[in-house]
Amino acid sequence: MYQYFIVYKPYDVLSQFSSGTDRKTLKDFFNVSADIYPVGRLDNDSEGLLLLTNDKQLNHRLLHPSFAHEREYWVQVDGAITEQAIDQLQNGVEINIEGKIYHTKKATASIFITEPAVPARNPPIRFRKEIPAPWIRLILTEGKNRQVRKMTAKTGFPTLRLIRYRIEGIELGSLQPGEMISLSKTDIYKKLFHE
Repeated sequence: MYQYFIVYKPYDVLSQFSSGTDRKTLKDFFNVSADIYPVGRLDNDSEGLLLLTNDKQLNHRLLHPSFAHEREYWVQVDGAITEQAIDQLQNGVEINIEGKIYHTKKATASIFITEPAVPARNPPIRFRKEIPAPWIRLILTEGKNRQVRKMTAKTGFPTLRLIRYRIEGIELGSLQPGEMISLSKTDIYKKLFHE
């Protein structure tokens, strides 16, 4: 029987269930059967929404580039990001992917007017009183390796903290780091693929 979970992957946790090292993995936080695996991944230093399932069809439809779907990230950046940088993010920037220059697809980017309510991070990001660390919302339809970090760095505002908040119609909502909820197949497919 297929199972579907949405989880909040904490910071400094690998997006896998085994590591062979003493690094923390999903297994340290989420108790699921052995056939469950993450759909896609979040880098060790990123946090937020991750789907866990044993449905291979869902895995294919979410990860294959031909099925472009929205992924929304909340990104805390280093420095008072400018409208010019926001325009660059929206129109695409050139980043290095496996040694090749890649021009990112058009995206949606905006600056949060008020800081979003996000859980405290452990350890917290470094705080520097004289340098602002605003949050931006970035919505992509592609997922290259470390893409968000490369994009903000390219505009001159490196990423300090990165949270994936949404994949299509599935949101973190009030989930906290290390928490998990189960969804039905109907719910998952409706929220992701509008079926």
